[in-house]
Amino acid sequence: MKNRLREERARLDISQAELAERTGVSRQTIHSIENGRYVPSTVLALKIARVFEKPLEEVFQLEETD
Repeated sequence: MKNRLREERARLDISQAELAERTGVSRQTIHSIENGRYVPSTVLALKIARVFEKPLEEVFQLEETD
């Protein structure tokens, strides 16, 4: 699964720690999602998309191999 967390955080000028706080997870979780090592739950993905004020599909995209 691809994601645009890094780009969207830059757009809003927020850190991994701030995104983590807003979504109720650790900074390490956000780091792992950004680097593709962790696939978030549906609830967490929706919370992240809400922070960015974007539809879920604009933040997370399935790849052919998923």
